[in-house]
Parts: sequence; C-alpha cells; structure tokens
Amino acid sequence: MDEVDFEVYAGEVHALVGENGDIFYLLGRTGRYLEPAPGEPSMNIFKMAREGLRGDLTVALHRAVSLRMPARHAGLRVKHDSDFAAVNLTVLPVPHDPDGPTSPALFLVIIEEPLAANTRTPAEPVADTPEGAAALATDLDSYIIGLKQELRAKDEYLQTAIEELETTNEELRSAHEEMQSVNEEMQSTNEELETSKEELQSVNEELSTVNSELQAKVTDLSRANNDMKNLLGGTGIATIFVDHQLRILRFTPTIAALTNLIETDVGRPVDQIRSNLAGYDHLAVDVNEVLQSLVPKELEVRTNTGEWYLLRIRPYRTLENVIEGAVITFTDISIMKKAQVALKDSEAMRRLAIVVRDARDAILVQDMTGRILAWNPGAVRMYGWSEAEALTKNIRDLMSETDREQALADLKDQCQSGVMAPSIIRRLAKDGQSVDASIIVSALVNEAGETYAFVTTERPVVN
Repeated sequence: MDEVDFEVYAGEVHALVGENGDIFYLLGRTGRYLEPAPGEPSMNIFKMAREGLRGDLTVALHRAVSLRMPARHAGLRVKHDSDFAAVNLTVLPVPHDPDGPTSPALFLVIIEEPLAANTRTPAEPVADTPEGAAALATDLDSYIIGLKQELRAKDEYLQTAIEELETTNEELRSAHEEMQSVNEEMQSTNEELETSKEELQSVNEELSTVNSELQAKVTDLSRANNDMKNLLGGTGIATIFVDHQLRILRFTPTIAALTNLIETDVGRPVDQIRSNLAGYDHLAVDVNEVLQSLVPKELEVRTNTGEWYLLRIRPYRTLENVIEGAVITFTDISIMKKAQVALKDSEAMRRLAIVVRDARDAILVQDMTGRILAWNPGAVRMYGWSEAEALTKNIRDLMSETDREQALADLKDQCQSGVMAPSIIRRLAKDGQSVDASIIVSALVNEAGETYAFVTTERPVVN
C-alpha cells in the first residue's frame, strides 16, 4: 500500500466501514463529524455524515473501493453547530489476510483536524505591515487553492454521481426491457389462458350436453328395464336367460313353480338346477343343440303335480343380430290339455250314445258320484222314466234306502278291480215296482289312467 504523506493532526476520528458505507466500528469523538439522521436509526456513514463531509466522503470511498488504493481530501469545511471546522479526510483499504477466512472488504475512514499552530486568529493585525500583507496574500492563495481543491472534489463527486446515475439508468433500462419482455410473455400467456379458458368452456358445454343425453338415456333405460320387468312378471310365463356356457343370467318369478331358483343362483349352470319336471332331465342338452343349430325347439313337458307346460328354447339375439345365449320359456298349457281330453271324451261319449241308443238292453252311464249321464231307450222301457227325467236323477234314486250305499260301493269296486262278471241288483221302477236286473259294469278311463265314469248294461232277470 502507498504511504500517505500528511502532517500530524489533532482530534482524529476513525471509522471502519464496508463498501456501501455500513459502519462496523467507531473510534474517537465522532459527534463533531457524524450524527444520527432523522427517522429510522441507521449505521451508514453517508447518512450520518455532517454537512460539508458527505460529498467528499462519498467520492473518497468510491475511489478507494474501485481503485483499491488510499484516497485523501484535505481542507474540507464541515459544519459543526453554527460554525465550520476545517478537516482532512483519508480513506484507506484494509488489507486481507490471504491465509484467513474470506470476509467482506473493509475500509478505514480517518477524519482529522489540522494542528492549532497553523491556524490564525482573526484579531491579529497582519495587513498593516509588508510582512503581514505578504502573509495575507499567502493565506489568500492557500484559500484559493483550497477552493480549487474543493471545486475539484465537487467535480469528481458529480462525475462519480453521473457515472453511477448512468450505470443505474443502464440497469433500469435493462430491467425495463426485461420487464417489458416479461410483460409480453405474460400477455401471451394470458392470451393462451384465455384461449384455453374458451376451449375448456366449449368442452364443458359439450360435456354438459353429453351428460344430459346420457341422463336421458339412463332414464329411458331405467324405464325400459321397469317395463320389461313388469312385462315378464305380468305375462306369467316362466322364463330363464342363459349365456353360451349355460350360466343363468336372470329369470322371472314364475319359474319358481318349475324349479327351485333363487336370486343367488344367478351365474350357476342351468344343468345344476333341480327341476320339478317328470321324466325330463336333458334341458342342458337341448339348449346346447339350439345354440349350435340356431333352430328353435318346442316340446311339451309335465310336472310332478300333473300340470302341462310348453317348453320353448330359442337363441338370444341382440339388436346387432349377435347370439349371446338362449331364452328358455315355459307356457302353461294345462287348460288346453284338459280341453283336448274333454274333446276326446265328448267324442267317445257321442259314439257311446249311438251304441246305447240302439241297444235293446238298458244302458246307463254315471259318474263317480252316481249322477246319471246317459239313459237309453232300453232303460226307458225297463224302468219307465224318460231320458229327460233320468238325467236329473242319481243312481241312488233307483235303489231302496237300505241298498243305496252298498250297491254304489259294489259298483266302484267292480270298476277298480276290472271284474266284468254279471251281478244281480234290485232297481225301483217309476211305478214303484221292484225290478231285479242282471248288470255288467265297465269303467271309462281317461289318458291319465284315471276312472272318471262307469257304464252298466242291465237286463231284467226272468224267474
């Protein structure tokens, strides 16, 4: 570091500061040159410097920071109370320890007053003598030199301030350009966000429309399901839906009369379900046959309790004509079967009536309760009652009270045992006379093997 050549002064003040003027340490009577600034407390030497010291102090510290060399300003006039004091200002860079830890750059600010021996009191009469005049001229030259130095310091301060202002302006211009670029980017981002917002709004409207359509379809589907459920339940047709693996998909409640299906059976193979059908145990085989040939199948089946059902097996087709399983339906045809039997019975009765009418013997047809169903002309001749009168009677009316129950029981026994041998029975004629008759009993049996009536062929016994 270069040595600083200056005279010895009294009243030195030392301040250890950083590059930006922050005070780290003070030594000496600082109140003559430094004072707290109004407002928020601050330990910055530029804010605390008194009038006449702040400008030169700024220039000197800036030079010492930028050049890393001592800076000195002499003959500064610092205002103290109502007077000014002449001081010398020196700023010295504090050297770093190369082996020590890294620390911020420090600078030593020295404020010192000239010795009192070099000062003059205004009461000394120096202008009346040639020596005094010469001394006065010398003081005037010194004062002018001090003013020039002060002016030079002011110029340097102004130049430094201008340079700092230009640097600040450049930084502000660069920051302004950056802010302008950021603003343009934000404007572009805002436009993109606006576009995205419009697109999202459009997508939201489309989703709302699709949601409304889906809601309407769900409502229609729910109504269709309800209609289908009520239709299947109201028709009374037992129905089972199965897939290709013959697993039960769903069924109608009416199927309970034919099988023991419950809700938990959904998903089970149909061949594992026990049915109430008599003599029919190959439902799974028939369903597989229909699924392979796609030809519907119909057959009549009978339950263990005697009801008849028409079994239909058809392929299950979707709206796209895709086979997804089979539909098994059971339609109750018990009434139709009974009607067929009745039709056959009526035909047999018609033929029997022809035979009965032309026979010479008395022929009577009666049901299992004894009600007379047929009465031929031979019976009219033998017992005296007309056909119309006989059809309103029961066979008991032709027997005495003591023989009624036993005679009817004997007829039923003969029908059940199949005995065709003649037997003798006593009848009551219309005129009240007893008629002994030889009768032969024949049973009338339907397709189920059940006896529903019996025929007696009767002729009088000749003594």
